[in-house]
Amino acid sequence: MTAPRSGIEVRTAAGLVRGRVEDGLAVFRGIPFADAPVGELRFAAPKPPRAWDGARSAESFGPPPPQSQMFGRPPSTGGGDEWLTVNVWSPRPDAGAGLPVMVWIYGGAYRFGHAADPVYDGARLAAGGGVVLVTFNYRVGVEGFGQIEGAPANRGLLDQVAALEWVRGNIAGFGGDPGNVTVFGESAGAGSVAALLAMPRAAGLMRRAIAQSVPGTYLSAALASDIMTVIAGRAGRKPAVAELAGVAPTDLVAASDALSDAMAPYASRWGGVACTPTPFSPVVDGDVLPQTPWQALAGGAGREVALIAGHNRDEFRLFVAMAGKLGQVSDAEAARTLETFAPDPGAYRDAFPGAPAERLFELVQSDWLFRMPSERLAGAQAAGGGRAYLYELTWPAPGMGGVLGACHALDVPLVFGNLAAGDLATMLIGAQPPADAAVVSGHFRTAWTAFAHHGDPGWPPYDSASRRTAVFGTSLSVAGYPEETARRLWQSHQFSALPLLGDTDSAG
Repeated sequence: MTAPRSGIEVRTAAGLVRGRVEDGLAVFRGIPFADAPVGELRFAAPKPPRAWDGARSAESFGPPPPQSQMFGRPPSTGGGDEWLTVNVWSPRPDAGAGLPVMVWIYGGAYRFGHAADPVYDGARLAAGGGVVLVTFNYRVGVEGFGQIEGAPANRGLLDQVAALEWVRGNIAGFGGDPGNVTVFGESAGAGSVAALLAMPRAAGLMRRAIAQSVPGTYLSAALASDIMTVIAGRAGRKPAVAELAGVAPTDLVAASDALSDAMAPYASRWGGVACTPTPFSPVVDGDVLPQTPWQALAGGAGREVALIAGHNRDEFRLFVAMAGKLGQVSDAEAARTLETFAPDPGAYRDAFPGAPAERLFELVQSDWLFRMPSERLAGAQAAGGGRAYLYELTWPAPGMGGVLGACHALDVPLVFGNLAAGDLATMLIGAQPPADAAVVSGHFRTAWTAFAHHGDPGWPPYDSASRRTAVFGTSLSVAGYPEETARRLWQSHQFSALPLLGDTDSAG
């Protein structure tokens, strides 16, 4: 490491990069960890980046991958096609520092997300926790998760493996310990973390993992292929590399976005997936992802990796609010939702006597999509001989008039400490974060960085007898699993790869 007047330079395997000092941290942005996945490399597994001469500027984020415009997000245009880049925040950018490394995987329904989002700025975690913080981009949507003939499955997951391989090979020069890497992510990022634990290609690339709100949706190859056939058909093509290579990424984004707004007619083929806002999830293809994470972990696949898994108490309320359904869910809609998702609809009603329609509607989708998959992941890790810790966030979001409760994604600004950075934090926490937001954020940042340093977040491991769980509110407490009623309803349910159902002629 050298420190010329114009910045800080570190040598990577592909060449020298020049970052800059920001508030005492060495910060590097937009370093390629793989070649641009376009042209002949489109829909291919990531390839190592091409070497460069001289010192490459690493002061700006790389461009985002092609993005869904879900939830009114603006289209991602311009910036080039070098989507696969990493960013590093380091308190001590020298090869002898040996600091723990934390690598973030963003969420976004496997359809959108990029590391330049201000809520993912790593400065507070890196400086306050004494860690080297890494974020990166990976392909989403059709580019990353569409099941395409002639292309490897789960290209987005393969991008993540390539980023972790870059960390292993280069992070020592930035002050990190390549043997002490904690991978953490939320929502689709947590689903990715869970998948990495089950992937042979990722073995040895992480020492610890944190999965925040793990989605229960992993697709069978047959289901993923049928979904991609419909998306490609909307672009007038077949789901094959030769057919899609000449279609602009923005056109495929438009086709998949149009489908996301009209999936209900496919319910007889796609089951619960047709009732979600995304047609994409990791594919249990037997190669890149041989098994679901629950099956793999219960069999011991991740026993060498310590795991934190957890969820938020009111996960699905965010989606109810964003759909404009707060106070609008009918008894008939709740009944249909219970029939679609609940292991036993009648048992759900009996377990929550007197619960109004909206409460049942929210509960069963929180449980199916996030809460039970997260709890079950910790249980599978413990059953497979590994060490797992479970948590629940109960602190309610103050944004939007306080109607959201402890909803999905609230943990993200809290974990990073970026309580007023970007649209997500402002929506959930408000333009003026209350004092207790900083208190809850401190609990998360202390636990997460302590776990990265020595593998102990500050509460007892999870086991099937006591089910001890950390409860994150304005105080951090430990109790038996708070959602025990729901857990009992789901205890016989298997989170398997979602199948293609029998009616393959419906919806065109």
